[in-house]
Amino acid sequence: MIKEEIIAEENPVLKSIVTRSADKPKVESLVEGPVILVEKSSVYVDLAPFGTGIIYGREFINAKDIIKKISLGDIIKAKVVEVENEDGYIELSLKEAKQALAWNEAEKAIKLKTILNLEIKDANKGGLILEWQGIQGFLPASQLKAEHYPRVLDSDKDKILKELKKLVGQIIGVMIISTLPKEGKLIFSEKDNNPEEKKEILSKYTVGDNLTCTVAGIVDFGVFLKLEDGLEGLVHISELDWGLVEDPRAMFKVGDKVEAKVIEIKDGKISLSIKALKDNPWKEFEGKLKKGDIIKGVVIKYNKHGALVSIKEGVAGLVHNSTFISESKLREKLELGKNYNFQITLFEPKDQKMTLVYLE
Repeated sequence: MIKEEIIAEENPVLKSIVTRSADKPKVESLVEGPVILVEKSSVYVDLAPFGTGIIYGREFINAKDIIKKISLGDIIKAKVVEVENEDGYIELSLKEAKQALAWNEAEKAIKLKTILNLEIKDANKGGLILEWQGIQGFLPASQLKAEHYPRVLDSDKDKILKELKKLVGQIIGVMIISTLPKEGKLIFSEKDNNPEEKKEILSKYTVGDNLTCTVAGIVDFGVFLKLEDGLEGLVHISELDWGLVEDPRAMFKVGDKVEAKVIEIKDGKISLSIKALKDNPWKEFEGKLKKGDIIKGVVIKYNKHGALVSIKEGVAGLVHNSTFISESKLREKLELGKNYNFQITLFEPKDQKMTLVYLE
């Protein structure tokens, strides 16, 4: 080796050969050079001082869409697939180079938190399918902003898919949060991935705050209220009113202005109550009713446990199925909308709990 180096120092031609051999690009590395010849089935690239690169065969076919746009003298980047073939050329891949560059750009986009406006191509039960620079990506439903999140009861996957399908074709602003080159996938997020900023927004609110909000969405299990841009809170159906609420859509419509109270801030989410700003009808009966008292009430609803009986708007107790021979017997005896006499078996106004038995 020392002898070769001495000879190389004395002979400039040999020095060039030694340098060329030592620094020759490796398989998988990216190289760059001007296009010196374009033929029907091959492209030649000057990779001085290492030699000449060639794109041909399968690599030529795979990159036809790129090659169509190439002209003599264009500087292109390519990936080495073979250091030296039988004809002495360095075999190159344009398509693989393009993908390698895309992965590099994806990593930069993650660091810079670059916002990409992409079209939603498809949806599955877990989220949305997007595409960026020819690479398919996935946007999990959990990474959607509140206005796009599929609001369905009991996390029913079929209902989630139905809601997500409505977004196909729309343009959405997202960030790349992870790259999976081995799987050829990117993971996207529509959410603001700055936890400090999120914490700062939430710090404006405290439990007990009374707020003026706008109805942003209505679902079977409650109402979503917009507090400010990028922040929504949920009013669960049980917090809409002291009275029985069958359908939130009958009470509100999107765009309505409503007053609500913050009742919980947890895990970056705000829970609200509308009924908390209304007089609690249970307080009227504190110290006045107790276990064993006989009262009159109207049957307002059946559920899987029995019948709900109201003694005043917002104050209802349960007559359990077990107090009858069967559920069908209870429904036969206690008709909806009719008044009957009942005896209180449990009364806890602070927890809004009451149980009753029917008196024949």
